[in-house]
Amino acid sequence: MILDRIWGLYAHPKTEWHTIDNHHESFSYSLVHLALIALIPSVCAYFSTTLIGWNLGYSHIDNMMLTHESALVMAVGMYFTLIAGVFALAYLMFWMAKTFGAKPSFSHTVELASYTATPLFMTGFALFYPEPIFLMAVGLAGVAYSVYLLYSGIPIIMRIPEERGFIYASSVVTAGLVLLVCIMVGSVILWSVGLGPIYTH
Repeated sequence: MILDRIWGLYAHPKTEWHTIDNHHESFSYSLVHLALIALIPSVCAYFSTTLIGWNLGYSHIDNMMLTHESALVMAVGMYFTLIAGVFALAYLMFWMAKTFGAKPSFSHTVELASYTATPLFMTGFALFYPEPIFLMAVGLAGVAYSVYLLYSGIPIIMRIPEERGFIYASSVVTAGLVLLVCIMVGSVILWSVGLGPIYTH
């Protein structure tokens, strides 16, 4: 069922959003979907940084790799941060809903946020080819499609006119960017106090 939903969001997103709206899944189902899809970037990052290594464009430097312990800590941190980020976005959508005349349940906003984040999380597979330009291109494509899903899904799931849904989605995107900046700042602070990556060489 999860794979069917993912395929539908890629093949015929608006039709799939209508299907989701007509057959809302339970809160626990959304949690399972989120828990599974958040594994992709976390697990891929772990194996990429421990088995493949990263080269940030310095030809005279060998691929940089992390120790297994350091990579595991960072992968686990990434996993829970991604899940927390989706929940924060879902809460923001739930909190702003009344302003735009929508009355969703929190379960519906978690469902919307989870499916919207799916393309972005699936770009984690690109970490198996850790070339900066390639990762940037794939990442931008993932972000763009997630934003498209948000804009196309909000009017349907929230059951509001498209014009109002556009403003609603734009507000969510803005809040999401602020949330992303907060996560990045938090990461820098943690790195500065000694919780950063540990390289093998």
